[in-house]
Amino acid sequence: MTRTAAAVAVAILLATTPFAYAAETSSTVGMRHTSAEDLKSLTDMRVGIVKAALQLTAEQEKYWPALEEAMRARAGNRQARLEQVAALQGNDTTAAAGQSNPVEFMQRRADMLIQRGTDLKKVADAWAPLYKTLTDDQKRRMAFVSFVALRGMRDAIDHMADSEEDDN
Repeated sequence: MTRTAAAVAVAILLATTPFAYAAETSSTVGMRHTSAEDLKSLTDMRVGIVKAALQLTAEQEKYWPALEEAMRARAGNRQARLEQVAALQGNDTTAAAGQSNPVEFMQRRADMLIQRGTDLKKVADAWAPLYKTLTDDQKRRMAFVSFVALRGMRDAIDHMADSEEDDN
């Protein structure tokens, strides 16, 4: 039953990924940006799908809270970066006047990349103890969910962030 539920959840995610991508790239087609509430819902979905796909044992459950916290923190920091970029675009009157400062742009971009790297390191560190306890079957499901199904959502969000950051 739980395998069926996990398969259904992954199928739903795969089916909705194009919609998430469309929402994330909405700035390119004149539509609204994805709201903070929408991104929170996507994060909730990601966390739920990963947990459902893993089908953790009672012993493995003790490692889950740290991983979930790291995943949510990474998503929250991503949202904060997107909001920062949007604010910079909205308030960037110097660039419109041809007076943009490329050094400041590079510094902002470097800070954002450092934050992204730090967030990813925290997620990897949170995965490490749980990963050691996973069965081969759980590892296969983790790989599928992490690298295939969720990649579309992550790429869509990162694509929008990179496009907006590069526009500054």
